[in-house]
Amino acid sequence: MGLPAPVDLDPILASCTGRGIDLGLDRLQAALAAGGHPERRFPAVQVAGTNGKGSIATFLHAILQAAGLRTGIYRSPHLQSWCERIQLGQQWIDGDTLKDDLRRWLPLANQYSLTVFEVFTAAAMDRFAKEELDLVVLEVGLGGRLDATTAHPDRRVVGFGPIGLDHQDVLGSTLAEIAAEKAGVLTASQVAISGPQAPAVVQVLEQQAQRSGCVLHWVEPLAGEAAGGLPLGLPGTFQRSNGAVAVAMAETLIAQGWPISKQAIAMGLRQARWPGRLELRRWQGREVLLDGAHNPPSAEALKQELNQLDQGAQGEGQTPAASGSGGRRWLLAMQRTKDAPALLDAILAPRDRAAIVALADLPCWSVDALLAARPELAGRLQAVAHPQEGLRWLSTPGPLPVVAGSLHLLGEIWPLLDPPEPGDQVAGRICRPG
Repeated sequence: MGLPAPVDLDPILASCTGRGIDLGLDRLQAALAAGGHPERRFPAVQVAGTNGKGSIATFLHAILQAAGLRTGIYRSPHLQSWCERIQLGQQWIDGDTLKDDLRRWLPLANQYSLTVFEVFTAAAMDRFAKEELDLVVLEVGLGGRLDATTAHPDRRVVGFGPIGLDHQDVLGSTLAEIAAEKAGVLTASQVAISGPQAPAVVQVLEQQAQRSGCVLHWVEPLAGEAAGGLPLGLPGTFQRSNGAVAVAMAETLIAQGWPISKQAIAMGLRQARWPGRLELRRWQGREVLLDGAHNPPSAEALKQELNQLDQGAQGEGQTPAASGSGGRRWLLAMQRTKDAPALLDAILAPRDRAAIVALADLPCWSVDALLAARPELAGRLQAVAHPQEGLRWLSTPGPLPVVAGSLHLLGEIWPLLDPPEPGDQVAGRICRPG
């Protein structure tokens, strides 16, 4: 399923834009009550964490579809179209329908001073209720305890992706503080599932589960295909952990009486698709790898994946992708709210070079600011004026180039890429050097 066409919501959301990020549930709960409580008319599951939320939600949604359930999914952020945030079965929400839904909620949004994310969440919940869906998958936007998706009162199962340092300006400066905000989604009526976490996160999740009366289960990553594990539609070794959380959430739903078979679980895992995650694409015929890594933990996961693929290529007699004379080339955009120096520490090999581009309408790290933090990278970072210039810089002979640092960057370059070809999103192919 390709991405939906872009839709201009600026005229509709203009009155909410200036409210920025303002976490809290009171405003949205009041607006939902005034709007007839659409959030009470469908059951939901919720996915929280720092990284992997979108992948877990995508796996689970695909499993529910394979089981024949009428299901929806709410995601954020999007790559190029707001319509990506609301999926109804196998279809994106129609742009005109989305505009109409938002217009209906705009008076309440202004009355209760809702943020853009809050009014969007209200409109999404209203649409899910109107569609009379069996079950909806809600991906947390930011944090958890005060995130708009937590306004839903019937989140029967909660899954956690890996929790790491990100959004410290909003969620806290330490891993324990951030984990506490994420764990704030837990309530007594839920079952929670988590894959492996850092020790500080494990402690917080277990303490919060005990305080809330929530049942918390820990799961190990799914076995690899070579060891008899189920095939996954999303490439990357790290997806074995995300897939395990989705499977355990599905199995919990089975225990609660939902009609989901083992065959549906296997089919959903295999059929899951989500763009911008270790995705191989082309620009003017030149292969380029796209990944949404935008914080140090996700950057480390990306680098580990590339290292594994390089080793696999070497074992098959190919030239390792990282062994080109100039190293790998990266095109990066990183918002000022992110720890970009630590991200560079995680991804850049000694001979790698990176082109740094600014994102439209978002404050980003400049080359000068990065070099002030990492002077040892002098001569290896350069500024490019726009994404197309960056793609031209990538398209030179050498190792497979990578675009990362922000999902917003992937969204900006998406219209510039060649149409996807069958088999592009296959992990085994992204080790091939150019």
